Amino acid sequence: MQKSDYKNMWVYVEHDGKTAAPVSLELCCELRKLCDKTGDKLFAVILGPLAGDQIEKILDCAVDGVIEVSGTGYEYFNTDAWANAFTVLSRKYNPSAIFVGGTVNGRDFAPRFAVQLDTGCTSDAMELEYDPETGDIQFIEPAVGGKIMAVITVPALRPQVGTIRPGTFKYAPAGRKEQVERIREEINFDPEAIRCRHLDFIPDESDPELDIANADCIVCVGNGLKDSEHLERYRTLAKLLGGKIGCTRPLYDRGILPYKLQIGQSGVMVKTKLYISFGVSGAVNHTAGVDAELLIAVDKNPEAQIFNYCDYGIVGDMDEVCDELIDQLRAAGK
Repeated sequence: MQKSDYKNMWVYVEHDGKTAAPVSLELCCELRKLCDKTGDKLFAVILGPLAGDQIEKILDCAVDGVIEVSGTGYEYFNTDAWANAFTVLSRKYNPSAIFVGGTVNGRDFAPRFAVQLDTGCTSDAMELEYDPETGDIQFIEPAVGGKIMAVITVPALRPQVGTIRPGTFKYAPAGRKEQVERIREEINFDPEAIRCRHLDFIPDESDPELDIANADCIVCVGNGLKDSEHLERYRTLAKLLGGKIGCTRPLYDRGILPYKLQIGQSGVMVKTKLYISFGVSGAVNHTAGVDAELLIAVDKNPEAQIFNYCDYGIVGDMDEVCDELIDQLRAAGK
């Protein structure tokens, strides 16, 4: 296999027919910048019908082309038809790299078609770099329990396949290209060969308090919290600041807060103006999920890793500092 025979990068656009998943748009924006470095063209790949206004949003991300796939087998998401479609397309067009949002569905079918193409699949990358000497993409992600950042490459095989966690990159459309290539493919997959059946669909009940990805202010509570009885003061602080509460994985593991409030590589990636952490040690797998304009850290351990990442650090008892902040805000009329 000659790596030079493989060109251009693809982004899988996940959708429900009406709306493109935010992670897909984020990937289109980020991959636009990467393709500008490599000289590749950027294509968005859409399986099944998608509303026209959403395709317009994809075009606004400066893609060079769109591949729209129709046929049998795409009435509902299933790994078999999805993996087959990408296998067929990849063998026909030889893309250099394929990027898939790290959603439940994306994590399911991406490694499947990668195996069918005899290539590798990197999961949950946090950064993407290009090595001009080798022509390889470097997938950077936390490893060994978040203690180190690993750099993973696919030096001999193509295409390079990777899943990227939602919220890793910013949605920042670069504007539409003057000319966009539109490719339509019909790839049929026998519905009888699909090994799962769609019985019913019940959407998640939406609780706005659990949607913290883009909150302007987040009060994050870490494993320094003594127990659930001490949590209410942090909810109060978040409310006074007009923000929301979040947590690190240990609080979810202890059953104190739900998974949707867990921040970090294995939880939610957040972008916020103000981020205040209490009792958060600062492990890489947590801090890698935080993008804050201002980060304030509170911890009783002066050697805590979190102080290497924050703009302002306070060494002290987290409960006492929280109570003092609440008093100060109330005195100021908040």
